[in-house]
Amino acid sequence: MIIDATNLILGRMAAFAAKKALLGEKIDIVNCEKTVVTGTLEFNFGKYKRKFNMGAPLMGPYHPRYPDRIVRRTIRGMLPYRRERGEKAFKNVMCYRGVPVGLKDKKFETIKEANVSKVPSLKYTTLEEVSKLLGAKV
Repeated sequence: MIIDATNLILGRMAAFAAKKALLGEKIDIVNCEKTVVTGTLEFNFGKYKRKFNMGAPLMGPYHPRYPDRIVRRTIRGMLPYRRERGEKAFKNVMCYRGVPVGLKDKKFETIKEANVSKVPSLKYTTLEEVSKLLGAKV
């Protein structure tokens, strides 16, 4: 299954992908930089900046700054990745910035329940904006 993450809410999309991965499906997520995180830019940046600065540089925990890695880390948090079942499911999940050459001519799916139009307020930011503020060269 190939999911187009354009205008999809990060948490809802990640929960859907985690469930499908646990069932044994291979999940590819494209356009991760266009994924939406609800809340104001200041709130979201503060949340991710706090996570990014946590811990010691040589000891971790390590948090990503690129949007495709943020999406993959979010999905990992919804899987039992320390167990064999969750480890196999996590290996079936791949996230990409943009659309890779091998997936250009395939059919993409979207998740209607995770669309940003379901949000009652208009306060949301894309992962691309958050990643740029964290220092990623997107």
